[in-house]
Amino acid sequence: MYKPKSQDLTAKVLKLSELVDYQDGSIVSKVLIKGQTGTVTLFAFDQGQALSEHTAPFDALVGIIDGQAEITISSKAHVLTKGQVIIMPANKPHSLKALSRFKMILTMIRS
Repeated sequence: MYKPKSQDLTAKVLKLSELVDYQDGSIVSKVLIKGQTGTVTLFAFDQGQALSEHTAPFDALVGIIDGQAEITISSKAHVLTKGQVIIMPANKPHSLKALSRFKMILTMIRS
């Protein structure tokens, strides 16, 4: 995990699709940045895997890196593919389902 501190920030080129691997029948996650103001986490979902409906107290941005996912926010389903992003507003119920294997980056802003 990369924990940024003002005195030791360095530029680092990363290939997101290679930082987390698929695992059969599972959801894999890797935290890239964890700070007081938010987190950046990568996920890899095997086909058919899902996160049940839940809420979060913070706004979040989800970007699809690979594959296809259905993200439902406040009962409205959105199908996203590689290169697309969606904002998940704070306190709105949402769920995720892997229509195919997919990778995503989740940026959560705590404010």
